[in-house]
Amino acid sequence: MFYRFVLVLVIFLSFFSLFSPVSGDPEQGSFVYSKDQLLAMRPTAVLPADRLDIPSELRKKRWGCRAGKERRRPRRRRYQPETIKYWTYCTEEAYSSSPLPPLGRSDHNLVHLVPVYEPLVRREPPATRTVQRWSEESEEALKDCFESTVWEVICDDHGEDIDSLTTCISDYINFCVDNTVSTRTVRCFSNNKPWITPEIKAVLKQKRRAFKSRDKVELKRVQRKLRGLIRNGKNSYRQKMENQLQQNNVGEVWRGLRTISGHKHQNALPGRDVRWANELNHFFNRFDSAMRQSPTSAAGSPTPTAAVPPLTPQTLHTSSIHPAHSSPPPTTASNTQSTQGSSLSLSTTQVRRELRRINGKKAAGPDGISSRVVRSCADQLCGVIEHLFNLSLRLGRVPQLWKTSCLVPVPKTSRPKDLNSYRPVALTSYLMKTLERLVLAQLRRLVSSSLDPLQFAYQPGIGADDAVIHLLHRSLAHLETAGSTVRIMFFDFSSAFNTILPLVLKDKLENSGVDHLLTTWILDYLTDRPQCVRTQGCVSDRVVCSTGAPQGTVLAPFLFTIYTADFSHNSTQCFLQKFSDDFAIVGFITDGDDKEYRGLTQDFVDWCQLNYLQINASKTKELVVDFRRHKHPPLQPLNIQGMDIEAVDSYRYLGVHLNNKLDWTHNSDALYRKGQSRLYLLRRLRSFGVEGPLLKTFYDSVVASAIFYGVVCWGGSISAGDRKRLNRLIRRASSGMPSGPSGGGE
Repeated sequence: MFYRFVLVLVIFLSFFSLFSPVSGDPEQGSFVYSKDQLLAMRPTAVLPADRLDIPSELRKKRWGCRAGKERRRPRRRRYQPETIKYWTYCTEEAYSSSPLPPLGRSDHNLVHLVPVYEPLVRREPPATRTVQRWSEESEEALKDCFESTVWEVICDDHGEDIDSLTTCISDYINFCVDNTVSTRTVRCFSNNKPWITPEIKAVLKQKRRAFKSRDKVELKRVQRKLRGLIRNGKNSYRQKMENQLQQNNVGEVWRGLRTISGHKHQNALPGRDVRWANELNHFFNRFDSAMRQSPTSAAGSPTPTAAVPPLTPQTLHTSSIHPAHSSPPPTTASNTQSTQGSSLSLSTTQVRRELRRINGKKAAGPDGISSRVVRSCADQLCGVIEHLFNLSLRLGRVPQLWKTSCLVPVPKTSRPKDLNSYRPVALTSYLMKTLERLVLAQLRRLVSSSLDPLQFAYQPGIGADDAVIHLLHRSLAHLETAGSTVRIMFFDFSSAFNTILPLVLKDKLENSGVDHLLTTWILDYLTDRPQCVRTQGCVSDRVVCSTGAPQGTVLAPFLFTIYTADFSHNSTQCFLQKFSDDFAIVGFITDGDDKEYRGLTQDFVDWCQLNYLQINASKTKELVVDFRRHKHPPLQPLNIQGMDIEAVDSYRYLGVHLNNKLDWTHNSDALYRKGQSRLYLLRRLRSFGVEGPLLKTFYDSVVASAIFYGVVCWGGSISAGDRKRLNRLIRRASSGMPSGPSGGGE
């Protein structure tokens, strides 16, 4: 009601200044602008009068004055309620108007504007949720329940039927949790702030009662009390955020910051129906359907590579084959010996250590076992979980319950337009994630000698900065030669992880030295995977997928690295650089000779076709760095899949903007804009009362991380103007802090 009163008062003052003359002089009287005059002053204004009939009184130049006569106090006409419909505003049909009686002794009618905007609490009804009430007593009771359980009886009844055993143990764990941990049902309102306590809500009700009773003394007392309670609530919430930031709980701090600033994720999914979820699920599984329809080999073997010739130095460029794969593959006898001597076996200590590392605040997977249960009861559950892990590895099978994934569509852009605008992120069981981490440690040791040395992703001690520095160092060293040019081809794949063929990956694992039993387990992990799509309020039907690796799992990124490790190139004139699925071919051209660069690009395109990786030619770009004065002959564009690749002036590679001059101008502009957006969050914290060490810590962890991203790459090469501009931004952010932020732009 307060905000509506202010809105009515503002409209009254606006119309008073618009329609009432300052003096009796008719020339100084207010007048109504015509449509053409309004459009001349505000070209972007929306004029609903285009579709309505303008009353005759609005067509006059002056209002309330008779033409040709001077009046000391001109007569004013009563304002018609439909007049507001011809007012200019930014949003079409944003308000509806209704007349109100004059205010006090005024001879002007008030205009009550009711916004069409519907409050958030009405657009999003309260959500009812059931949450578990965890306490130290409930955790101790749950530990005692698992401690007194005779797991051998459950395991002996199922034997080696791993699917039924996994389902039985999962159901038993959920049964114990339901009977030990109490739950409560809460109503979550969309407009609730975390610092609004039940005591504040009670005082708000007192304020409403005092306002209705028109008791001014009681209303002032309640308002004073309400202001104090809100101030105390905000201070308590600020202290809570300070404690979370000191404990490096950045996730909770970000959630609190979004609540303070009123900012929500723009990528939030709207409410959809089951039909849309089913269409999205089939779209995510489109590569599996295409592979099932592809022709198989003549012998009836399901191996896709049986119908195509193997990759040899004769079919592709000689230096494009990794040295580890130029030797003949191991024989069957060696594989058998490797299988018998290197079978993976896990210990209880390893399982307990990995269970304690689980984040206890994540959502439960399809099996219903929450991460807090697994982490809190790691000592009691490590024995039976270790038995499940070793049984799965010994049989070479993954339980169907652990392979089941719930796909959460994450929009790639702020405004998704079609199904391709969503990225599938798989939500799987936490027990399966724990087993994946243990298998990954063993798998990394087995294939370390077969990995591409120019693959900078998923390697300990190596990151994106190393990839950018390697590319720049070799490019700048070549550009020091007269008549030299650098051409960089940045490839883009269409759903790279979803196009992995498990049978092709199985052959590559065996050629890398992985034993047959572990290879069989990985093959079973990637095939016959039930999946469904979950959106707000609905879940799609399940489909079975046998192609690709689920995104969001532990093993999927490293398996893609192994899948692409058998193609590499590194020479003095050209090299292929990788960072996960971001591939870049860099060619060092001298005097226009780009023969090796074009040959390597064509070999890579052919290799992608043989391995069923789909290159998105429309998003593949080429960056040409050419400092020659006379560019003769001109460089010809490359053609991939019948499409000429576009040559761009700037490209964003691993978060760093590279341009064809290598002067970091585009990168500095991007860093400045991103730093400006982070300063808004800093100002919101200050307005909330956050000050002192918390602001400095927030700056170092949030603002500085955006401004100084990739500083080891561009710190010594940016221009003096860009350096001064970034320094001004840093000084603005550090003003009002107890001490200057760590680091600087000098």
